[in-house]
Amino acid sequence: MRDDPECIDLDLSGLKCPLPVLRTRKALRGAPAGGTLVVTCTDPLAMIDIPNLVREEGARLDAAERLGDRVRFRITASVKPPHS
Repeated sequence: MRDDPECIDLDLSGLKCPLPVLRTRKALRGAPAGGTLVVTCTDPLAMIDIPNLVREEGARLDAAERLGDRVRFRITASVKPPHS
């Protein structure tokens, strides 16, 4: 997942709601169009919150996987986010 030079790796382990969503939103808005964001969280609510954020931002959720107590999301930033 991390071989892509445009990939932003965001480890939000240990943070509780709403911080994972807020930090993911900030990184997503700063990502280049078509860039990839890999987000790792331990907050159980992230499985609900991050996909909702991705939809709201007009981005694409490419993968969501559970790795023990962690959840990892692979997100592709939209070409033109709705907040622009």
